[in-house]
Amino acid sequence: MRKQQEMKIISNTQIANRVFELVLTGELASIMLQAGQFVNIKVGDGGFLLRRPISICSVNHHKKEITLVYRAEGAGTTSLSGQKAGEYVDILGPLGTGFDIESIPTVATVALVGGGIGVPPMYEAAKKLSAKGNKVVAILGFESKDGVFYEEKFQEIAEVHVATMDGSYGFEGHVVALMKEKGIEFDWVLACGPKTMLQGLHTEYHSTKEGFLSFEERMACGIGACYACVCTMSDGSRPRVCKEGPVFNLKEVAFNE
Repeated sequence: MRKQQEMKIISNTQIANRVFELVLTGELASIMLQAGQFVNIKVGDGGFLLRRPISICSVNHHKKEITLVYRAEGAGTTSLSGQKAGEYVDILGPLGTGFDIESIPTVATVALVGGGIGVPPMYEAAKKLSAKGNKVVAILGFESKDGVFYEEKFQEIAEVHVATMDGSYGFEGHVVALMKEKGIEFDWVLACGPKTMLQGLHTEYHSTKEGFLSFEERMACGIGACYACVCTMSDGSRPRVCKEGPVFNLKEVAFNE
């Protein structure tokens, strides 16, 4: 079930290079139940035709708050980064299909892998898995030290490893190399990030591990009407990332490998 609401900005704070944490309050938070879903946010004063899809980072049902973490890189998100506490933003959500946390056995150790702006949805997943009793290992990948965020938040509920591509912080290289180098042991893997990262995880683990991959994809409508964001499954089907996804089973996705 999705709804549309003007949600009030509690804070809109820069937390890393071009990365902002937006905390919103409103009744809409009460129906945001599944980690890995996203919202479509209307930015600016009407000059932007399309809404911007942003993953839900965290939900606080008691306070009726949601947290979104986004990168200000285009005109729309740059405009959003300038909005202040007390203002309102038009939110449509929750959208998409998230991680099926309940299908993961409590005895399983779960690796949560986030790359760049794919890190935020992994935080709500980490919260839910930790509350359920799973052991959680978070592997967070960034381009450089000035882009690192949420490391301390993850450390409160998980074992954490950080990789940067330039080696300016943590492990030097990509997340799959870190996982192999450190010999990280796990039963399930959940991931969100660039397609190259997801492809690397799929190549390495789809035949030996269980898990889910969350796809980042450019979207137009965000509600499944325009078929602009399809991806390919191993059976040849082409589901919509915004509707049937963004989360898909690790063993069912296909890449041109």
